[in-house]
Amino acid sequence: MTAKILDGNALAQKLRADFKTRAEALAARGTRPGLAVILVGEDPASQVYVRNKVAACEKAGFHSEKIVYAPDVAPQVVLDRIAELNADPKIHGILVQLPLPKHFDSDAVLEAIAVEKDVDGFHAENVGALMQGQPRFIPCTPYGVMKFFEEAGVDLKGKEAVVIGRSNIVGKPMAMLLLHAGATVTVCHSQTQDLLFHTRRADVLVAAIGKPKFVTAAMVKPGAVVIDVGINRLPDGKLCGDVDFDGVKEVAAAITPVPGGVGPMTITMLLANTLEAAERAAQ
Repeated sequence: MTAKILDGNALAQKLRADFKTRAEALAARGTRPGLAVILVGEDPASQVYVRNKVAACEKAGFHSEKIVYAPDVAPQVVLDRIAELNADPKIHGILVQLPLPKHFDSDAVLEAIAVEKDVDGFHAENVGALMQGQPRFIPCTPYGVMKFFEEAGVDLKGKEAVVIGRSNIVGKPMAMLLLHAGATVTVCHSQTQDLLFHTRRADVLVAAIGKPKFVTAAMVKPGAVVIDVGINRLPDGKLCGDVDFDGVKEVAAAITPVPGGVGPMTITMLLANTLEAAERAAQ
């Protein structure tokens, strides 16, 4: 058996075409969706992510602002700018690119963003709403994963789902979304004993741990749906995920590749959240 490849680029293009149509309709009524992205420091990966987010916005017909600060900027300067953006009617979404320099309190920065503009879904109030099953915004990467399930016709009700990773950005919200969809969810992490026991019984396996090719074919239940959230750079410069793609695709029923899987969907769902914020503001 060779797995069906879940193509993130194709799904992203399909969704973005719809978003552009919705954005044009909204602009015709006087509201152009607007996203502000704040980047502190010179982390190369963060610079690439921010550039891609801004480019995606512009291509979809959104207004975008990129705000860049030196790595030694005083946190209060950033907080003051967030306050200005909170009050700016042209801006419907505010995103602070993580990680921030060590002299920042990341939680305080995220909490400074108005909940109705928190398009990453990281504000404590939005996290609580997700926990209750009534999310204002769904964190972008897990949101994209759920779109894969929807597009592939994966019925999650009653399925055994295992998430490897417990981060606030992916692991925890992913577990909540799977739970709300009717799956029985196990969250595994670095202190989990007998990881193989858990992964081998998973109908749905989501890997989000940041370890290259960590999930092998021996860890996967035949016929499982495998979602690879990881993105790692190997010594030769090539990118790979947390899943050993070549081995696992011979066991799984469906799998996301790296690159070209979850990555394009993360930025796509950022556009979705920004558009939804603008539509709410227009109402």
